Amino acid sequence: MDKIIRCITSDGAVMASAIDASDIVFTASRLHHLSKSACAALGRLLCATSIMGNMLKQKDATINLRVMGDGELGPVIAVGDSSGNVKGYVGNSDCPTEFYNNGKINVSKAVGKNGVLNVMRDYGSGEPYIGQVELVSGEIAEDIANYFATSEQIPTVCALGVLLSKDKGEVMLAGGLIIQLLPGADEATIEKLEKNTAELEPVTTMLAKGMSILEICKTALKGFEVEVLDENPVNYVCGCSKKKLERYFCTLGDDDLRSLADESGLVTAQCHFCNKKYVFTQDDIEKIIDEKH
Repeated sequence: MDKIIRCITSDGAVMASAIDASDIVFTASRLHHLSKSACAALGRLLCATSIMGNMLKQKDATINLRVMGDGELGPVIAVGDSSGNVKGYVGNSDCPTEFYNNGKINVSKAVGKNGVLNVMRDYGSGEPYIGQVELVSGEIAEDIANYFATSEQIPTVCALGVLLSKDKGEVMLAGGLIIQLLPGADEATIEKLEKNTAELEPVTTMLAKGMSILEICKTALKGFEVEVLDENPVNYVCGCSKKKLERYFCTLGDDDLRSLADESGLVTAQCHFCNKKYVFTQDDIEKIIDEKH
């Protein structure tokens, strides 16, 4: 079962969050039939979105991350809630996969280096908060760290990883780590943290060694006294339903709604996040129109 954890140093200077999202990314790959590059990119974004969603304090808050580069992958989108549950999809699930010389997937090539990262936080009341930064690498983790540093002025270290089997490209492990300096951090804290992060192994390497997400946080915060704020299970969750679609249809004009039908008179809608299909007959559509008036 996937888990997420939030820790803080006892002096209140550093916050760290880690996630094991292996099942989440496996589910996403199975649902969307992702190529290796598409899986690596979406998997990384799902890990980051889960951690960032878990940082939200309001119960019904949501976060939406959208990476739009100029690569063949197209948009990479992930949505999370304040419990850390996530869902996502990519524009081109069959995106070609290229590799670096060290054998790692070239996610930057798939995503593209030119583009933007959009972050939208919706707290359920009032206007949502929207931030946008230009991509710095297209590798996702560096772009997330740059977002925090540029848009929110929070010095951040971000590590994200997806380990795929070499033959079939199946998800074996996926995880992430986000470390942030808080206002109480001094130069000694910064130096110690920089030394730790320079020595840190990839997240998937630590998971492969059997390390827990708490052990990963403690390794990143070596030399600090660490307190656990919370730890909870997380899942790939899509809340789509026929009722929600009906509510959306109610916002359309009568003629627009009728024009959605195909030659057989059916309206078919498919969820981007879980690929579930919903079919409405002509009678269903007329009933929705009647209920609107």
